[in-house]
Amino acid sequence: MKFKKLVSVLLASVMALSLVACGSEATDDAAAPAADTEAPAADAEADAEADADADAAVVEEPAGDLEDGTLVIWTLANDLKDFAARYQEKTGHATEVVVIEPADYVTKVQTAIQGGETEPDIIVGEPQMLGTMEENGFFADLNALGAQNYADQIVDYVWEVGQDADGIQRAISYQITPAGIYYRRDIADAVFGFSDPDSVGALFKDYPTILDTAEKLKAAGYRIFASDSEISYFSGDTAWVVDGALNVDQSRFDYMDLVVSLYQNDLTAYANQWSTPWYQAMAGPVPILTADIQNYADDSVNVWDAEQFATATADYDTCEVFAFGLPAWGVLTMRDNYKDTEGKWGVCPGPAYGFGGGTFIGISALSEKPNLAWDFVKFCTLNEETADWWIEFSKGDTVSLKSALEKHKDDTNPVYGDQKMYAMWLQLAEGIDYSKVTQYDTIINDAWGLAIASIKTGQASKEDALNTFYDTVESSLPEITVTR
Repeated sequence: MKFKKLVSVLLASVMALSLVACGSEATDDAAAPAADTEAPAADAEADAEADADADAAVVEEPAGDLEDGTLVIWTLANDLKDFAARYQEKTGHATEVVVIEPADYVTKVQTAIQGGETEPDIIVGEPQMLGTMEENGFFADLNALGAQNYADQIVDYVWEVGQDADGIQRAISYQITPAGIYYRRDIADAVFGFSDPDSVGALFKDYPTILDTAEKLKAAGYRIFASDSEISYFSGDTAWVVDGALNVDQSRFDYMDLVVSLYQNDLTAYANQWSTPWYQAMAGPVPILTADIQNYADDSVNVWDAEQFATATADYDTCEVFAFGLPAWGVLTMRDNYKDTEGKWGVCPGPAYGFGGGTFIGISALSEKPNLAWDFVKFCTLNEETADWWIEFSKGDTVSLKSALEKHKDDTNPVYGDQKMYAMWLQLAEGIDYSKVTQYDTIINDAWGLAIASIKTGQASKEDALNTFYDTVESSLPEITVTR
């Protein structure tokens, strides 16, 4: 969909929003009226049938009062601590937030629900977790609480991600998470003579061009990325499984070749994603590590402890990093780490459509406070005042509420050279085709990543690594046809 068409859709959403309860008061539970349905003929019977269909399309929200007691929230990230504090401030309802490490999260929720625990009330999941959590009955049915009255108010792909295999809404996210390239405008000017997003975007238009860009940056004393993981969000815009068969198209191999070249030709700073130097690279110069340090063959540098890292790398050469590949929520990571580089950044598209993460909020199937929990879900995802607050508080996170996106589409962000961020993220979100996401992706992606790692580190030839990849898919997913 072209952006002008998207804007017209969003404007229609703004009109629809005025008819539903989602304004400044988070506790207003009024339902949206049914959409008009034109009868094909003017006879009374056709009119009656049309009216009946329209009425049936509306799911009435329960009229029950909000329950008393503290709303208990289990989450993966600190964002919901901020939302919960805001909710408590605005509504007076007490909240308790528990942040759990992602690696432990699903197990802890499973233990609580299988043990019959009525708390937590609110549970969350990232897209790759949702399928398992839904299949195991963790989430309550949001349609029974009136969720479908709001279906047109959230960006389409986000709404779809929150549905289970039967199309029942189980969770909603307050974010859209298309991926982009966050780049240093000052470095772009110094090396290439331009820094606008369109021109810089051309430097990342495809995998061979990215390799050429990386070589030019290294020649000028910079590194294109902190690590070769930066391009992982753009690893291919095709489905891994098509008609029951493994689908490894050319773009996957091109991505593999790029990652291997970045690693073997010293084109990154070898700072593993989410490690101390990776974060530090957002703020300025970092030590240039080695391939052995990145793959942990050399453990002489503790890259997780800032003080030990500084001591261990005191004699290393340093460089500045040009770019980071991150979803739209990367503004939160940048916000907490860019320090003196604030205002020097821009964002452009990557070589393929991609998205990653996003916090999807749902209600525990065993919660005894479903109305209060639904009120919180709506406050976080469907309340325009909340969206306005979060956009400002987060310094640019991109919400999923269409009316807020339309309202802020011309906002400029001083951190990113006064760039109109939302217009770009909206266009990239339109390119996300969630039908390409399959239940097999986690297993296949992990196996593909291991193949790339073994090639780039010299542990296996490309042929051997690919054979291991195919073997893994065949043994792990016997229902899929694998053609080598």
